[in-house]
This record gives sequence, structure tokens and C-alpha cells, in this order.
Amino acid sequence: MTDIDAGAGAPETAEAATGEGPGIRILAQFIRDLSFENPRAPESLRGGAAQPQIDLGVEMNARSREDGFFEVDIKLSAKAAREDGPVFVVELLYGGVFQISGVIGEDLEPVLLIECPRYLFPFARQIIAEVTSNGGYPPFLLDPIDFAGVYQARKAQEQAAGHA
Repeated sequence: MTDIDAGAGAPETAEAATGEGPGIRILAQFIRDLSFENPRAPESLRGGAAQPQIDLGVEMNARSREDGFFEVDIKLSAKAAREDGPVFVVELLYGGVFQISGVIGEDLEPVLLIECPRYLFPFARQIIAEVTSNGGYPPFLLDPIDFAGVYQARKAQEQAAGHA
């Protein structure tokens, strides 16, 4: 669920006074939640086993804050399994606090759910690579994510649910 108050961004007067266009500023980044499960170690770490099947999940959420800034979270999950069961499960909820200027109304939601996650993703990707490596596996490097495509699919799902 996205909770976005389009009027809660940086004051429009600041943007008008500086003459600058739209802007995104990252004020903070943080791990909100991190989980790594390695249920079958050390047996699952033996070489020569078949490559695991990996199921990926991506979610984005944004909310306005009382101070006029926005919190954006991306949740990344990867579940690796072989025929004989799970290999590892990693879930990361990574967040950031953003100051958005010069963007209002209907343009705000795509900025928060596409552009802001693009800024957060490389850091979240690195955390997942490190935790899987620390778990005894080769670093799991997530492929780049098309956040615009994920956003569009989510909007289409919401519209389909609204018409059903």
C-alpha cells in the first residue's frame, strides 16, 4: 500500500526561488530488516550440486513524513532451492529518506516508486551479495531491476482489481 501525500514535498517556493528544476536528494539510507536463512548448511555448501532454482521478489513502498520528506523502501527477496529442498533464503528491506523538490501532484508517485528505488538498489544489491557470500555461497548478484516496469505492472494490477 502506498501512502503518498502529494502536498507534503519540499516547499514549492524554495524551488521557485532558486530557479532549479526537479531534484531528488538522499538524506539517509538504512537497513530496516535483513534475514538470511541457510537451513541445510553445511551439506548445501558442497560442490558439484546442481544449480539452485532462484525465485526473486521485488516490492516498493513510499510514504510521506511529518517533516516534509519521504521514506522509500525496497524489499528484495531471493529464495534458492534444489529438488531436495531449500538452499538459502535472503530478504532485505532497505530504506531511504528523500527530499523531493520541484515535483508535485501526479508526477510524485512515479518519482518515489521508480527513481528513488533506482538510487537505493545498488546498495541493497551489494548487501545481498555480501550476506550470501558470508553464508558460504558465491556472491548472489541481482540483475538490474526495471523499476518502471515493476511500477507499471503494479498499477495495471491495481486498476484490474478496481474494475473487478
